[in-house]
Amino acid sequence: MSSNAPRQPVRDLRFFLTVPHACSYLAGREATTLFLDPQESPGQGVYDSLALLGFRRSGRHLYRPHCEGCSACISVRLPVAEFAPNRSQRRLVRRNADLTLHLRPAIFDPEHYGLYAHYIRTRHADGDMYPPSHEQYRTFLTLDQEYARLLEFRLAGRLVAVAAFDQLEHGLSAIYTFFDPDPALERRSLGTFAVLTLVEQARRRGLPHVYLGYWIRECRKMAYKQAFQPLEMLEGRHWRRLIPA
Repeated sequence: MSSNAPRQPVRDLRFFLTVPHACSYLAGREATTLFLDPQESPGQGVYDSLALLGFRRSGRHLYRPHCEGCSACISVRLPVAEFAPNRSQRRLVRRNADLTLHLRPAIFDPEHYGLYAHYIRTRHADGDMYPPSHEQYRTFLTLDQEYARLLEFRLAGRLVAVAAFDQLEHGLSAIYTFFDPDPALERRSLGTFAVLTLVEQARRRGLPHVYLGYWIRECRKMAYKQAFQPLEMLEGRHWRRLIPA
């Protein structure tokens, strides 16, 4: 078990709870979200500390689930030094060896938005991000902070995927990945390849973890996270090994 708790207590901060709303992941459940005061800038130091306590970023907001009587959302991270890709993942890396990577700041780009909108309309028309809009994209994935980055994946110049991530003091935090839903690209498993790429990026930068957000045992859409082993889960202020089912 490792704590990786903030080396210094987070200074006094204000937080707000949302009113209960329909859970996006579990049917018939209500969810409540704890947000850092929107007047607080999500600066590096505060973000580093809150990420160790399970907070995530959406646009300029830092948040985590705070649902009464429910603890289904589990913060998970991948210890980079211990991760070794399995045979399927190694095959996937070879299959995508012809892709080129380009690091970009997290600013609005019409090409990125076009791919995002196509992805949401094709893959998530039943979700709460449908229908996509410029404003929705900007408030979700753009941020004028040095730690916020977008990683492009291109095939012979064609944009096929974008991974939004943050560089923290103690790891990379995967924010969101969207990709071209073209059936011809399906064998590339671009979402999985994006995670493998972030692991390699973290290794090159000497960072110990890749944060994969929340995992819910009962949510089929999150099952892919179990393919990355070993995973660590947050319990209270401590991170411990998650034992696969």
